[in-house]
Amino acid sequence: MSPTLAVVGSINVDLVVRVMKLPLAGETVAGGDFAQHDGGKGGNQAVAGARALRGTGATVVMVGAVGDDDLGAAALAALSAEGVELRVLTASEPTGVALITVDAAGENQIAVAPGANVALGPDDVERALREAAPHVVLASLEISPDAVLAAARYCGDAGASFVLNPAPPSLRTRELLPFVTCLTPNEGERAALGRVPDEVVVVETRGREGARIYRGGVATQVVPAAPFEVVDTTGAGDCFNGVLAAGILDGLSVEDAARRGVAAAGLSVTQVGAREGMPLREEIDATLG
Repeated sequence: MSPTLAVVGSINVDLVVRVMKLPLAGETVAGGDFAQHDGGKGGNQAVAGARALRGTGATVVMVGAVGDDDLGAAALAALSAEGVELRVLTASEPTGVALITVDAAGENQIAVAPGANVALGPDDVERALREAAPHVVLASLEISPDAVLAAARYCGDAGASFVLNPAPPSLRTRELLPFVTCLTPNEGERAALGRVPDEVVVVETRGREGARIYRGGVATQVVPAAPFEVVDTTGAGDCFNGVLAAGILDGLSVEDAARRGVAAAGLSVTQVGAREGMPLREEIDATLG
C-alpha cells in the first residue's frame, strides 16, 4: 500500500468579499468585490498535502461530509481534481459555508456555518480510516469533537501519527492530547491549551514570524518565514498544516517538515483565495533551495 495521509475535517464553500478595510462591530463597509472559492479547513489541508506530495506515489484521503446540494457536488469535484481520494458522507444538512471578509492588507475575518460538517460521526470516521489505513492522520476542529476523538483513537490503535490542528479551540481539545504526535496551535491557541504531554511536539504557528517548535514544553527551534508580498492570508494556516503532515509522511523530522510548511504558507498568501496559492512540491523545493 502506498504511503497515505488522511485528513479528517471540514469541507466548506468560501464566500469572500474583498474591501478596503475590515468592518468594526455594527459597521457596514461598502464597495467590495465578491468571489466564491472552495474551502473548509479539512478540504484546504487535503489539497495542500496533495500538492506537496504530488509525484511521490503517496495518497491523500479526505474524510468529511457535504450536503446533497450543488455546493457539495462542486466541493467534491474540486477535491477529486486535485487527486484527493474521497471518504465523504452525504448528509441531509446543507454543505458548510464560510463568510470571509478580506481587507487591502490581506487580513481577514471569517464566520462559518458548519452545516453538514457536524453530521460526520465517530462511526463514519472510524470506518473511513480503517478502509484507508493511513500512516498519518491530520485533523482540525471544525467537525464534531466525537469525530475527531475517533480519529485520535484510530491512530492510537493503528500506530499512525496523529497531527492535530486545534482550531477553532474546543473545550474538549485536551481529551485528544494523549493521542497526539504533533500539535499545531497558533500563539493564542497554545496559551489557551496550557501544558501538553512532554512527548507531544508542539509547532506553534506565528504568522509572518514563521513557527516555533517546543519539545517537553521548551522552545527548541525557531523556523523563520521569508518575506512575501501578502495578498490574502485566508488558508495560510491550512496550507502549513497540510504540508507539515505531508512532510511527516515523507519521513522528515518535525523540524524539516515545519520548514516546508512555513515556506508553503508564505507562498500561499501571494494569491487570492484559500487554495489558489497553495504551492506544488517543486515550488516548495525551489523556495527552500
